[in-house]
Amino acid sequence: MNSIFSPNKTVGVLGGGQLGRMLYQASINLDVHLKFLDPDANAPCSKYDFKQGDLNNVEAVFEFGKHCDVVTIEIEHVSVEGLRKLEAAGVAVFPSPDLIEMIQDKGVQKDFYTTNNIPTSKYQLFDSELNIDWSIPFVQKLRKGGYDGKGVSVINGKDKLHNLLHGPTLVEELVEFEMEVSVIVARNSSGDVKTFPMVAMEFDPEANLVEFLYSPSGYSSQIEKKGSVIAKSIAEKSRLVGVLAVEMFLTKEGDILVNEIAPRPHNSGHQTIEGNITSQYEQHLRSILNLPLGETDIIMPSVMLNLLGDKNSTGEVTYPGMDEVLKLKGVYPHLYGKSISKPFRKMGHVTVIDESLAKAKEKALRVKKILKVVGK
Repeated sequence: MNSIFSPNKTVGVLGGGQLGRMLYQASINLDVHLKFLDPDANAPCSKYDFKQGDLNNVEAVFEFGKHCDVVTIEIEHVSVEGLRKLEAAGVAVFPSPDLIEMIQDKGVQKDFYTTNNIPTSKYQLFDSELNIDWSIPFVQKLRKGGYDGKGVSVINGKDKLHNLLHGPTLVEELVEFEMEVSVIVARNSSGDVKTFPMVAMEFDPEANLVEFLYSPSGYSSQIEKKGSVIAKSIAEKSRLVGVLAVEMFLTKEGDILVNEIAPRPHNSGHQTIEGNITSQYEQHLRSILNLPLGETDIIMPSVMLNLLGDKNSTGEVTYPGMDEVLKLKGVYPHLYGKSISKPFRKMGHVTVIDESLAKAKEKALRVKKILKVVGK
């Protein structure tokens, strides 16, 4: 590890969404220059050092990153070939192209778990949804292209077979779980590894997106340790450099099964900005720049509430109730800079901190009732 820190670094970020926006906020404190590539001219990071371009085009990725010290991602759907070309030209790419390639294919991702003795649900791979031979109920996931609940279909009865998705498919058993939990792990290129405390997640059943996140999780130290050990094992066996979110099912028997992983800052770590000593965004920068990893302890219990676009409106975004929410102690809105609200679009989040998790939950429910996201 370098003994003298120089801030004169340029980090190229593939993707210019809300994760990049929060990464940019963390970069200011370390005086690290970030620039962004995104296909959307109006992406949240378009206000910064920004270039519009195709994340899946080899030459676009190479031309964007060839003069950077480090290239990283805030979305995994990028050109792996372009990243390999950057590595060949001497640019540091974190996480590695191999890890990103593995993440892009949910079938390869599952095989990684079984090969490395990472606990996960039973599964089988099929060339097409037409070839599925698995007893109902099951979960179908398209091997490539899915995100934020898209590319996933739960088949819990024969009457749901018309919901099968077209394409190469991963089929998993439908796990009866008590809670979905997540552990974010960080590793730098010196091999130092740290995890954030486990969080518990509640999902909006209609949008299939996280609605509430609770930190601490409320589970025992044994469960917390089990999740941390699994996350560290994945980080080390995948040779991660950066941060990685490990989404897991906690079964009613107390077992933990890995669902999916994401090698970047993640929705399940937003609360770390106010709730933990180091945010996941600062930790990602520390990791890819091979700096000492920050402490991850919880400062105060926190609840994160996702702000999703109203399901019945589309248009220029308004936030009815924001004035009232801003009067509340320990409530921190984060708006993502998206001008158009669409049904269930992630438009921001709110973190609520308090002296106890119960009080933070109570206040978060109040915020949910007050604050709306409406397109006009």
